[in-house]
Amino acid sequence: MSRRAWLTGAAALALSASARAQPGTPRHMASDTLPRPPSPRREARTVVQLGRTRTDEYAWMKAEDWQKVLRDPSVLKPEIRGYLEAENAYMRAVLAPTEGLQDTLFREMKGRIREDDASAPEPDGPFVYFTRYATGAQHPAHVRRQRSGGTEEVLLDEEAEATGKAFFSVGAAGHSPDHRLFAWAADEQGSEVYRIFIRDLATGKVLPSPVESSTGDFTFSPDSAWLFWTWRDDNGRPARIYRRPVRGTAADDVLVYTEADEGFFIGVHRSASDRFILISCGNQETSEVLLIPADRPTATPVPLEARRDSVLYDVEHWNDRFIIRTNADGAVDFKLVSAPEASPGRASWKDLIAHRPGVLIEGTLAFRRWLVRLEKADALNRIVIRGEDGAEHAIAFDEPAFALDLDTGLEYDTDVLRFVYNSMTSPRSWVDYDMAKRTRTVVKTQEIPSGHDPSRYETRRLDARAADGTEVPVFVLMRKGQKLDGSAPLFLYGYGSYGISQEASFSIRALSLVDRGWIWARACVRGGSEKGRGWFLEGRRERKMNSFIDFIACAEHLQRQGYGRPATTVACGGSAGGLLMGGVANLRPDLFSGIIAAVPFVDVLNTMSDASLPLTPPEWPEWGNPLTDPEAYDQIAAYSPYDNIAPRPYPAILATGGLSDPRVTYWEPAKWVARLRPASTSGRPILLRMNMEAGHAGAAGRFDDLKETALEYAFALWAVGGDAAGP
Repeated sequence: MSRRAWLTGAAALALSASARAQPGTPRHMASDTLPRPPSPRREARTVVQLGRTRTDEYAWMKAEDWQKVLRDPSVLKPEIRGYLEAENAYMRAVLAPTEGLQDTLFREMKGRIREDDASAPEPDGPFVYFTRYATGAQHPAHVRRQRSGGTEEVLLDEEAEATGKAFFSVGAAGHSPDHRLFAWAADEQGSEVYRIFIRDLATGKVLPSPVESSTGDFTFSPDSAWLFWTWRDDNGRPARIYRRPVRGTAADDVLVYTEADEGFFIGVHRSASDRFILISCGNQETSEVLLIPADRPTATPVPLEARRDSVLYDVEHWNDRFIIRTNADGAVDFKLVSAPEASPGRASWKDLIAHRPGVLIEGTLAFRRWLVRLEKADALNRIVIRGEDGAEHAIAFDEPAFALDLDTGLEYDTDVLRFVYNSMTSPRSWVDYDMAKRTRTVVKTQEIPSGHDPSRYETRRLDARAADGTEVPVFVLMRKGQKLDGSAPLFLYGYGSYGISQEASFSIRALSLVDRGWIWARACVRGGSEKGRGWFLEGRRERKMNSFIDFIACAEHLQRQGYGRPATTVACGGSAGGLLMGGVANLRPDLFSGIIAAVPFVDVLNTMSDASLPLTPPEWPEWGNPLTDPEAYDQIAAYSPYDNIAPRPYPAILATGGLSDPRVTYWEPAKWVARLRPASTSGRPILLRMNMEAGHAGAAGRFDDLKETALEYAFALWAVGGDAAGP
């Protein structure tokens, strides 16, 4: 089928969906029982682009000075602020009957968190470093103690720093290699514009002249003499790398590197061996790494291998050579090559681990005597250990579905690898694995103070068949013995973009629904990397419609198998997962009683046509460039949720946003809701919850964040006619 015919078929699917029957509107959602929603003014603005015309009646919601608004939300125009506040008031009024339920859900979730929790200590030289929470604290303290024991030394008390501030988030924090300094990057608006502070640990004082306008990305040089960081421009993009003496001021800042391509992300870090400072540059298709020798930290960075279109690579340094993970030579799921320090360019690359289709090499960790890689095959991760002699072994696990992550650690000269293991039924365990002895030591297990018995739950791995015959993995969590007769409500989560995979991971939040008899499921749709990088490539750009088709297939499969039914199914996704929600709402509104779209990327055509927005040029490889490419324009126009709203029986919808969000700007969910509401023929409410004091990730405090989830889950229960009953 040609691309044009395929798009036409997708459009036809959307149109036919509007004619499908929707279950009757529950009484508590009937229009005569709800308050009157806001009715924002319409001001048609016509855009002519590449010979195509579109009209946007709510474009006025985008503030002309949006860059200033991100940094200082108080400057937002009164009309826009008034509309957002009216939407918040309407949302609160509609969901007022769930306020008690929200409080119950919040207390349940909070009860599963150990309030005085601490992270597993990370050894580094004479110290172990960790974070811990005081009872009742929203933010952690960063502390250390001597490796041999002794009293704690507080390096940074985030709770104290957050006092009196509506928003406070630490994006990165770490000590210098000589253990004399501690640095952290703080965001006080939710706009992801960070200031970097350095504390002298001998005096306890913060050094003057913090770094301004950072992305939050920084590293100390291995000799602890310099701080390197990534600077962001007025459009919110990482654009330059700077350095300064660790005890210097802004007057001492030195420009190290400028990225000429506005579509590239950049960052800076040290190699595990501490032999190099690495500057990483790239987008989703092309990358480059520049090297600065650790013994010459002021040297000009030199590319390991000059960037080439469609060639991705990243680098780790292992003793006397570089280990390079790359897709060169057609290695879609990546391979590992090695190269000598003296000549690390592509001409010297030699295969170390050959490409194996369907086995995605996700990353590597280097230790003095060991090279570790994380692989993914058929939606599950595995860890492979390689010794200096080339002998390999993998770490085995028993459960059919689980989540597995590597902890990068702080030490290079060690035989101990730390990983984190969990499943949908089992809380997280931090495990130290002795790579020489092949033994495991659990150093921390996630505690559930209110109690948790894994034997009461069951997890399953299913496969749904999409319309084109593709099998789509689905992870399911439910109570053991749950009847599969369609009587249980279904909560179906999805994402499906940027190659980000869904994992069969543990969630203290999901238990509040499962304990009420719900089935909680994750759909691994194309656009992620659950089944390799090819799975990602099959769910982007001209193939983006596959993500929506896969999610619909998962919902249909689960409902056919008795895991739910349309009248009691709620779908959920955030950010690019919110795009997924907007797409399936247009295509198959009949499959869902409710949809939760958190910070949803729904105004795709307008956003990808605005080159001034922070993420637009870097994301053209993901979505296509509708400014220059007519095919890309048509492809995006075929699925962009905002541009495909039409009279349909939409389910109840809760959209959320953040006023200072630089990733999905506040006007996307605001415009979407404004256009959706008059188009819906179902009579079910369309709600917007705008956080006026936060950005993309929502509230920064660990308990305030739970309140946002409690609102979303209360909406889910309300959308299927649930009440405030406990588990």
